Amino acid sequence: MERTLVIDHSTLVIRRAAAVVLGALIVAGAAQVSIPLPGTPVPMTLQPMAVLLVGGLLGAPLGALSMILYLAMGAAGLPVFTPTVPLVGIARLFGPTGGYLLAYPIAAYATGWFSENQRREPWARIAFGVLAGLVLIHLGGLAQLAILTGNLSAAARFGTVPFLLGDLLKIAVLVPVLTKLSPTIRARL
Repeated sequence: MERTLVIDHSTLVIRRAAAVVLGALIVAGAAQVSIPLPGTPVPMTLQPMAVLLVGGLLGAPLGALSMILYLAMGAAGLPVFTPTVPLVGIARLFGPTGGYLLAYPIAAYATGWFSENQRREPWARIAFGVLAGLVLIHLGGLAQLAILTGNLSAAARFGTVPFLLGDLLKIAVLVPVLTKLSPTIRARL
């Protein structure tokens, strides 16, 4: 027996707005878990994992909107970015971690978009979405670091290589979580 959930328009708008704000706050909280790594200006954080989680749970448009809100909060000077990088406010978007941050809306959108149709092989679509999101985040970070260092090889050494093992763990954790939770959450948005 299939049940249909009926929600009036104003309730739906409130739920979606609350989900967007909550998604931004989840990423802000994940940013506070930061471990500086020797030899790189990029700390290890839980932010990318939270970005992909938000994108996967909320879907493409709401996930991207949540990350835009997160960036706006940080650019306005709210303490939502990782505390181990000394730049504050909008200056953070032009520093060594700015490329990663600016890629968050695109990564959340991609993760949400690839994982939307879960009728066939949901885990495979979600795994591809999470992988695509991680690649987009790394490309953003790599581009910014390459601009700042003037050297693509150095940028990869600083901003990609140290994080590859952690990225595999993120995929291993996120795929089963998103496979289980995203259909239920998206049905209510």
